[in-house]
Amino acid sequence: MSTRRVAIAGATGYTGEELIRLLLAHPEVQVTYLAASAKWERPVPVSEVYPRFARLGLAVEALDPSRLAASADLIFLALPHGTAMSLVPDLLKAGRRVIDLSGDFRLEDAALYPQWYTFSHAQPALLKDPRLAYGLTEYHQDQIAKAQLVSNPGCYATSVLLAILPLLQAGLVPEDRFIVDAKSGLSGAGRKADTDLLFTEMAENLRAYRVNEHQHMPEVLQEIRRLTGRSGRMTFVPQVLPITRGLVSTLYVRTTATADAVGQAYARAYDRGRTPFVHVRAGSLPEVRPVVGTNDCAIGFVASPALESLVVASALDNLTKGAAGQAVQNMNVMYGWPETTGLLG
Repeated sequence: MSTRRVAIAGATGYTGEELIRLLLAHPEVQVTYLAASAKWERPVPVSEVYPRFARLGLAVEALDPSRLAASADLIFLALPHGTAMSLVPDLLKAGRRVIDLSGDFRLEDAALYPQWYTFSHAQPALLKDPRLAYGLTEYHQDQIAKAQLVSNPGCYATSVLLAILPLLQAGLVPEDRFIVDAKSGLSGAGRKADTDLLFTEMAENLRAYRVNEHQHMPEVLQEIRRLTGRSGRMTFVPQVLPITRGLVSTLYVRTTATADAVGQAYARAYDRGRTPFVHVRAGSLPEVRPVVGTNDCAIGFVASPALESLVVASALDNLTKGAAGQAVQNMNVMYGWPETTGLLG
């Protein structure tokens, strides 16, 4: 198979940087265009932006939609929320395949966007377009393989869904109610100037934010309805950790399910042959450090049926499995390559 040309719009963000890292190691693709925002003043050699990627030999340019469409077969959009929706229609019209890493196409109901993303959706028809697939790879391989547009899930959403869906599908969550205590590294907030994210504000600190108001909440509940037909009820407390990258979501479920029942539910959902990046362990909870820099999602659980308690933790790298790595995994599915291609280094 000939090498596929890929482009990145939003190359100067943390997710864009991670995409470059992964795609440079991918044997089936060639990065042909790197764009920042439309406000980028002049082309800058990538060696000046990211010295470790000097061998790429490209410049980071101002985002030009025409150049973007002409430069690649598949385009990664790693842009701020509300930006991709204006670019996608022309990219699809040009016959390009697109993976969007923002929230612009994650929700099916356009009416939800003003509430959860603070903007109205400019392309509501695309939210129900059959060419669109939700990129939770472990659950939507068939749709992703045929898609022209893939909406990459949010990092919190990925960690929560991979942990809770097997339990809901097995009927182990009474009343479909669960609590999520999630903690993410600072890179999850993006590369931007924000006083709240300064080192002196976050070092030796832990801060909750957007409790029960985070934009990943409707995404999680939508996917639960889609895959189980049930209406999940989630209490969600996201928090910022004073680390660069990594995320752990701890889920609390009131249930009398035994460890064997829980283990069987996960075994039915995930196996190393079909879902190579999800690893489940009974009796202990995962740590953040082992998953950083990988596309893995480590899930662990402790079941205490006498206490009607099940604690599940899901750890991943918010920039890799929570963003760029899952995007590359989805690209692999779109082109029929093994899901692990370029992701095991």
